[in-house]
Amino acid sequence: MTELKRMLLVEDSSNDVELILNSLAENHLANEVIVVRDGEEALNYLYGRGMFRLRTGGNPVVIMLDLKLPKVDGMEVLTQLKADPNLRLVPVVVLTSSREEPDLIRCYELGANAYVVKPIDFLEFVDVIKQVGLFWAVVNQPPPGSVPSARG
Repeated sequence: MTELKRMLLVEDSSNDVELILNSLAENHLANEVIVVRDGEEALNYLYGRGMFRLRTGGNPVVIMLDLKLPKVDGMEVLTQLKADPNLRLVPVVVLTSSREEPDLIRCYELGANAYVVKPIDFLEFVDVIKQVGLFWAVVNQPPPGSVPSARG
């Protein structure tokens, strides 16, 4: 069986966090999902700062990133990640309610690997998260440095 990997979920909506975590768990798509509630916390996790200074090394296999976040918005998080040689290879799936074309274009210009609009319908939402999780945590071959490593 393929070893599942760590994901980072950057989402400030408690309802969306609960739906995403339940969908991933029901479908057995992640061993560990780290949840952070704003962009500053996401950057602190990725850089091992603040409350995350003692976290184990390695990058998540994928970052699911909301755009509309407190403190540091998703665009700024994406900008910093893709400018950093140690983080730019980590896949970023923008998971947002924004259907605005400028947001879509800007995210891809900044290096997003996918742009997924959150469906309003509950069952569609669960299905989308299942598909995202299945692809990024199981099907996709992650870049070196993702943890845990599925292959020696």
